[in-house]
Amino acid sequence: MATTTDTELVGSLVRLMHVLQDLYAETSRPLGLTPQQAHLLCVLLAGPQGMTDLSHILSIERSSLTSMVDRLERRALVARNPYPGDRRACQIALTPAGHALADEAHTAFTDRVDALTADLSPTARKALVSALGQLPLSR
Repeated sequence: MATTTDTELVGSLVRLMHVLQDLYAETSRPLGLTPQQAHLLCVLLAGPQGMTDLSHILSIERSSLTSMVDRLERRALVARNPYPGDRRACQIALTPAGHALADEAHTAFTDRVDALTADLSPTARKALVSALGQLPLSR
């Protein structure tokens, strides 16, 4: 049975999830991107990724990812590059234009998160980072 503290924690995390999703939508729209497209571009800032890895990271079906990559490729924001050692597979990489837009999307989002958390004390920030760091966030 869930305690009041458990219910408060779940409620707080769900509210945070919705706020972050809204921020992502608000920052991606002016850039001509959907939140999912902005997320994909930001993920690719770390370097090229295979389609299977991207579908796991983004939590979307591979067919949906393929459609998204197709649209971004038509806009010259991403490119499909051959995967070393497997001629059937490809890696998705940012083009120079895609890199610039991904940087812009990432900066816009982090600026909004900074504004959201501006009133937190340094101690509260450290505690939040520590608590979130203990959660098994990768799947």
